[in-house]
Amino acid sequence: MKLQVSNIKKSYGAQDVLEKASLSIRDKEKIALVGKNGCGKTTLLKIICDKEQPDQGSRVVQNGVRIGYLAQITFSNTEHTVYQELSDAFARVKELETKLHEQASILETDASEKQMERYARLQSEFEALNGYQYEVELKNVFFHFGFEEDDLYKTLDEFSSGQRTRIALVKLLLSKPDVLLLDEPTNHLDIESIEWLENYVRHYPSAIVLVSHDRMFLDHVVDEIIEIEYGVTTRYVGNYSHYVKAKEEFIKKNHEAFLRQQAQIQRLEELIEKFRYKKNKAAFAQSKIKYLERMDRIQDRKADTSSMHATFQCARKGGKQVLEVEDLKIGYDKPLSTVSFSLIKGQRMAVVGPNGIGKSTLIKTLMHKVPALSGQFHFGHQIDVGYFDQDSAHRKSDKTVIDTLWDVSPDLTQTQIRNTLASFLFTQEEVFKEINTLSGGEKVRLALAELMLMEDNLLLLDEPTNHLDIPTKEALEKALEKYDGTILFVSHDRMFLSKMANRVLEMGQDSKVYDCTYAEYIEKKEAGTLLEAQPQIEKSNVSVQSFKDRKALKNRVDRLEQLLEAAQEDLEALRELRYEPEYYQDYQKMEELDQQIDDKHNEIAHYTQEWEEKMELLESMS
Repeated sequence: MKLQVSNIKKSYGAQDVLEKASLSIRDKEKIALVGKNGCGKTTLLKIICDKEQPDQGSRVVQNGVRIGYLAQITFSNTEHTVYQELSDAFARVKELETKLHEQASILETDASEKQMERYARLQSEFEALNGYQYEVELKNVFFHFGFEEDDLYKTLDEFSSGQRTRIALVKLLLSKPDVLLLDEPTNHLDIESIEWLENYVRHYPSAIVLVSHDRMFLDHVVDEIIEIEYGVTTRYVGNYSHYVKAKEEFIKKNHEAFLRQQAQIQRLEELIEKFRYKKNKAAFAQSKIKYLERMDRIQDRKADTSSMHATFQCARKGGKQVLEVEDLKIGYDKPLSTVSFSLIKGQRMAVVGPNGIGKSTLIKTLMHKVPALSGQFHFGHQIDVGYFDQDSAHRKSDKTVIDTLWDVSPDLTQTQIRNTLASFLFTQEEVFKEINTLSGGEKVRLALAELMLMEDNLLLLDEPTNHLDIPTKEALEKALEKYDGTILFVSHDRMFLSKMANRVLEMGQDSKVYDCTYAEYIEKKEAGTLLEAQPQIEKSNVSVQSFKDRKALKNRVDRLEQLLEAAQEDLEALRELRYEPEYYQDYQKMEELDQQIDDKHNEIAHYTQEWEEKMELLESMS
């Protein structure tokens, strides 16, 4: 046991955060703390690393155990270069390197057994710490977080706060503590960096405790979930997906046990009432009273179902052609990327690519917040554009929550406004809070409430899931899935991308568009079978078509029919596997099989939609 906290109680004023929280950290464990925003996850991390003191409870740490926490890493001198700061993580290595050189000099004049043994011990420790490769390791980790060679020799004050956070994370990883504490480590990272971090965390040689709202990250790296709910911790073995199912089963069985115990209590109370005043049965009744007093009462653990409830809808239908972008060069002092694409009603296009390529800049350019360097774009007929800014979490205002929302829809009554706010988890006196006093997650929920009331038929969303806890993310996904408008969005949340996107815009020097889901995009990219989307042909723009165009369209229809037939066969084959012992006896394999079946359903739906569109167009040419 490296570290243990037991029966932790922590309050801030009248607010009880942790009531009875316990956690044991063993060697090499990968643990995630999950729960709603404000449940005490970060507080528990701070107690583990002795940054906060509990009101009650104990903390026991094994002698010599080093604890690393990202928030503890500060840069005392921002005039230091990045290389100077990162090199500090190898202080012990450099100390050993100096001692080895000194000992080598001693051996030149004194090659005694004692001095040889001392040199061997120093060398053994130096090699164990990867001393001969520490500079290679430093650069390897640094570059995987999106930095370049030149960045090593820049001073810290040349970087943004988000970049400094990434540098601090690099320093923490390089220091290799025995217990690594990570609070939202995927923030400020692009997808490529997140995937690299996943692999690093999975193979980290010591224990890790992390807080993250990235569900796919949790699925890929942790082997234990500690849920904090109502101030109490509950342990679940497995990754996040397993935890969701296990919790559901736990609540069901706990409720059944609670009902059985309540029935038992009722029977005992009836017996006590029946016999307590009868002389020959008084002792019996008294024994039952004592039994009830000693009984360990089961709490009816119901899931916390309070979550955001949103309904996005369109005030106007708008035209089928939503957005046309042609050779749009975006950037500031110099171009970041050039994009061309069209957006048709009902599509949900994900914008992906590395940090710094211009994803957010594209959204800002379309909103006329950043001027285009060249090229053009135009929105279709009766298209109303709604915009979610990723900086919503940093919004500053002296206005109250209720007044802010009322400004969006002044015709609504106070009751209607308060009902809307309640659906976004602002209740009672919370509606009179000033914007400046809200947390990042609360500001995001308010921005989403404003967006919902606008009832636009095109949504431009820039990192809408940032600062949201998992239940709120899932509520947002459900709301957007029912939305009948069009969405263009930027996100680094791979689960959100997988659930929402039916088209992908890959940003780069030469940006590319793919007519597939995000899951298909990743799968085909890894397999090397990814093909760019063909330019979309609108029915309204086709009056006279050449024989060549009609033939090409007919060939595509024929190909789609082949693809549909093959996909249907694949689906049936996957369904048959459900009845094989290899799968139904193995929970993990069955889970993976179900995911493959879902992906195949999505593939068939995609082919079917395109086939219907192409057939409609083909018939119009007849």
